[in-house]
Amino acid sequence: MLEKVYTNQAPDAIGPYSQAIKCGGLVFTSGQIPINPASGNVEAETIEAQAEQVMKNLGAVLKEAGSSFEKVVKTTCFLSDMADFAAFNEVYGKYMTEKPARSCVAVKQLPKNVLVEVEAVAEAE
Repeated sequence: MLEKVYTNQAPDAIGPYSQAIKCGGLVFTSGQIPINPASGNVEAETIEAQAEQVMKNLGAVLKEAGSSFEKVVKTTCFLSDMADFAAFNEVYGKYMTEKPARSCVAVKQLPKNVLVEVEAVAEAE
């Protein structure tokens, strides 16, 4: 059975998808970008500030799904510029302390021209 996950503590989906789906004891999050859920805007400009907002958004979705950063088993990270890899890792490492499996790729462009997007798969209740 699929269960949609929604929290107002993370940005609304900007397309025909859910913030996350729970299925079979796992939660699959959609990619989170650095939209401030309070304003609905991208306010952060640097990779560090955008990564912080992304991780806060991701944490809110995981919490709503009955999960947490400690239960994440896999992430996929998208950067608009691989030159931001080290700076992104500094922020990412503060949240992903259990060091889940990860893929990190540079892409030509992300929604709203942001610098970073992160999705996760985690254990859920």
